[in-house]
Amino acid sequence: MYRAIRFFLFAFSPETIHKITIILLKVSRYVPFFPPLLRAFFGYNQPKLKREIMGLKFKNPIGLAAGLDKNAEAYNEFANFGFAFIEVGSITPLPQPGNPKPRCFRLIPDQAIINRFGINNKGVKHVVHNLQRRKPHVLIGGNISKNSLTPNEKAADDYEKAFSRLYDYVDYFVINVSCPNVVDLCNLHDVNALSGIIDRLTELRRYHDQYRPILLKISPDLSVEQLDNLIELILISGLDGVVATNTTVGREGLTTSSKRLDAIGNGGLSGAPLKHKTLETIRYIFKKTEGHLPIIGSGGVMTPNDALEMLEAGASLVQIYTGFIYHGPGLVKQILKKIDK
Repeated sequence: MYRAIRFFLFAFSPETIHKITIILLKVSRYVPFFPPLLRAFFGYNQPKLKREIMGLKFKNPIGLAAGLDKNAEAYNEFANFGFAFIEVGSITPLPQPGNPKPRCFRLIPDQAIINRFGINNKGVKHVVHNLQRRKPHVLIGGNISKNSLTPNEKAADDYEKAFSRLYDYVDYFVINVSCPNVVDLCNLHDVNALSGIIDRLTELRRYHDQYRPILLKISPDLSVEQLDNLIELILISGLDGVVATNTTVGREGLTTSSKRLDAIGNGGLSGAPLKHKTLETIRYIFKKTEGHLPIIGSGGVMTPNDALEMLEAGASLVQIYTGFIYHGPGLVKQILKKIDK
């Protein structure tokens, strides 16, 4: 049924249909009996799917990756489709419009998306207001980043501001230094720059009664040396885990024509072509840390088998994004049934 619906949805630009979807989800909360019907249809609750990671109790291992609910507008509505956790953001201290449009493109033959949104969001104050106004019925992750106009040498100030404002309203944090669509942001992968950010956040966490896990979201385009340096930093810094991975700037193995790709230009690639890089990264981190570092696998999960491969490679949890767009809300239940078997 979703294939027929998708034909209609894909007639619109990705950003237009995203806005329409968020509006419809927000409206659905006021339709009598509709939310419980969604939960009954899309939910799959089995006790053996529950797991405790980083001190948090997840009803199952499948979550929604950052980017779909940028401003924490529909987290409870997304949860109705069976997700155990929703990651909102990326969130910056101040609102920012992101990059000029058009900035999101479907590569349908490759089941992929290229975006260069540039972390467009309404700022941390707006997100906190939404989380205060509607109590989450699902675990919430706060994906935080710096404003585009903030120079890297002052990036730690931005991460600290977003972290402080969000602390009482989310269950865990993700430090995003790997978005390829913000100028120089990926330079914060440098251990010296990143350690300053991590030190500020872990020190600030000491002053709170409630412990919030902090994870680092990494790029799939890192060299082995860069990945080794990051793993060492994560293990000694007090971070609780890693999200592997963000979008890639690579274009290897695509069936989409080079002419089409040239017309699109730069941006981060997500979807099916990213799976191989994500799996390689998960396996490497799992082996390097002897399985002691929690990993959220994110990138290229398009089918139940993809999710199972992520878990078998060493991921503790799995997030989906592009797979949700291409295959619809029924994908979560399909994945959970596969894991259950």
